[in-house]
Amino acid sequence: MGSMPSPPLPRDFEGLRALILARHESLPKRLAQVARFAVDNPEDVALGTAASIAKAADVQPSTLVRLAQTLGYQGFSDLQEVFRQRLKTRNSTYEERLAHAKAIIPDNASGAHVIATGVLGAAIESLDRALQSLDPEALETATSILAAADTIYLLGQRRSYPATCYLGYIFGKLKMRAVVLGSALGNDEEILSLARRTDAALSISFTPYASATVDWTRALAEKDVPVVGITDSVFSPIARLSRAWLEVAESDFEGFRSLGATMALSVSLAIAAANKRCSD
Repeated sequence: MGSMPSPPLPRDFEGLRALILARHESLPKRLAQVARFAVDNPEDVALGTAASIAKAADVQPSTLVRLAQTLGYQGFSDLQEVFRQRLKTRNSTYEERLAHAKAIIPDNASGAHVIATGVLGAAIESLDRALQSLDPEALETATSILAAADTIYLLGQRRSYPATCYLGYIFGKLKMRAVVLGSALGNDEEILSLARRTDAALSISFTPYASATVDWTRALAEKDVPVVGITDSVFSPIARLSRAWLEVAESDFEGFRSLGATMALSVSLAIAAANKRCSD
C-alpha cells in the first residue's frame, strides 16, 4: 500500500496559525521562538525582509528558512506569502471586500444565495473548529471562575463587542451580576476600580486585539481578578493574562466574519456557570 498523501499546506493565515499551534511543542527552541513571533506579529512578517524579521525575532535569518521548511513550505518566501495575503485582506475596505464578493457570483446566479451560503459555510467551519479544539479542562476551570464571581466584568471591543453585550443580557436573565465595559459614558476606569478578587472578568478579543480590551484585561489581572479569555491563539495577550482561556478562530467569507462560534461558546459558558452555581 502507498503512503497516505500529505494534507495540503495552509494558504490562509488561520490555517497556518492552527498548524503552528499544533506543532509548536515539538519545534526546536529557536524555531518555536520565531514561530511565536510570527503569529504575534503577522504584519511585521508580511512587510519585512528576512534580515529585519530575524533581527526583530532575535534569531538568524537562516532560522526563518528552517521554520518554513519544517512546516512544509519550499522556503521563507513561500511562507511569507501567507502573511502577505492576510495583510491584503485585513487592509481592504469593506467596499473592496463587497466588490470582491460580488465578483465571485456567477452570471445568472442569485447573489443573495451565494453570499448567504458563503457566510453560513464559514460559520459552520468556525463552529466545527471550535468544537474540535474545545479543551474540557479549560472549560471546567472557566466555568468555575465565572460561577464563583460576585460580579462578572465583560470586556470586548470592535467585533467582539456584540458578544459581550449579548452576554450582559444572558447573565441578567440568569440572575448573575455582570457589567459590560465600553459604554458611551467613558467611565470604564472608574468601573474597573471597583473590581475585587471575588469578581471575575470574561475577556474576548481576536487578532489584531483591541488595545482597550488588552488594557482592561491587564488592569484586572494585575489586581488579581481572575480572567477567563476567549481568543484565537496561545500567543494572544488575552491568553497570557487569563487563568483559563478558550480558543475560537472565526473563518471568513471574502473577508467578512460572523460571530457564530464566538457567540455559541460565550453563551455556553454563561449557561454552564449558572448551572454550576445552582448545583453548588
